[in-house]
Amino acid sequence: MALCIVIFGTTGYIVVEGWGFLDALYMTIITISTVGYSEVHLVSKAGRLFTILLVFFGVGFTLYIAAAVVQFMVEGRIRIILGRRRLEKKIDRMKDHYIVCGYGRIGRVLCRDLKRKPLDLVVVEKNPELIPVMDADGVLYIGGDASDEENLIKAGIKRAKGLIALLASDADNVFLVLTARQLDPDLLIVARASQEKAKSKLLAAGANTVESPYEMGAVSMAHRIIRPTVTSFLDLAFAHKRKDIQMEEIPVSASSSLVNIILKDTGIRQKYNLIIIAIKKPDGNMLFNPSFEAIIEVDDTVIAVGEETNLHKLENILNP
Repeated sequence: MALCIVIFGTTGYIVVEGWGFLDALYMTIITISTVGYSEVHLVSKAGRLFTILLVFFGVGFTLYIAAAVVQFMVEGRIRIILGRRRLEKKIDRMKDHYIVCGYGRIGRVLCRDLKRKPLDLVVVEKNPELIPVMDADGVLYIGGDASDEENLIKAGIKRAKGLIALLASDADNVFLVLTARQLDPDLLIVARASQEKAKSKLLAAGANTVESPYEMGAVSMAHRIIRPTVTSFLDLAFAHKRKDIQMEEIPVSASSSLVNIILKDTGIRQKYNLIIIAIKKPDGNMLFNPSFEAIIEVDDTVIAVGEETNLHKLENILNP
């Protein structure tokens, strides 16, 4: 549109005033830009009428563009502010959620898997380049350093159920775990360790569990060689590649109708076509392959295998 106005004005001055191309172009530019320099030549009455017309269209268009740019900037800023406030309000209402510190390759995959449960998550990430990624993935996030107490408080650490430390270096994770443990002594903290020697430091800092992705990857590769069938089964149970078989752990609440019921009388196998492979007791003891006379008690954790829909039905019964 701007180019059309420039061409229109330049052509008009050439035709009406008989000026050369450069003079006509110069007059057009200073007119539509409202610079206000004097005319390059004496302008005739027809030229003045044409200049008025050019000012009407050219300056009007320039003001319109300027207003549109200002409006875009203001509205964009308002949208960012309103979006940030909506995000903060959602985070303020969360309880018993998990805080994931770091949204790199491991953090993104972890969040994707945890959301399938589904579990409530808040990500703390300081890299601004990852903000569009988190927006696209639909995760709630706090932009900033995860080891900063203020950001952890914004993420609701005092209401959270657990924190996962996935920062780039072991030193950063140690400092993060120390900070999180001071803010909430009862918080469940899982940390990533890049090096073996960092595990003891993370545990001493207050982590409940420390995992090494590299070590886990090596063990997984070894199992695929030694026990290929077992690893294939675990892939089906945990990778969510198929809906016909999955494994789930379900806590038993006091309000469940199956509390203190013998396993054979629960009808789990008949009603939901599920296999109970273990029952974890509150003291940590694991009852593998429980007999039909095993009793489901409060605070037990039932580990079952079967279809996802049936697992959800059982979860609604065991943990209403």
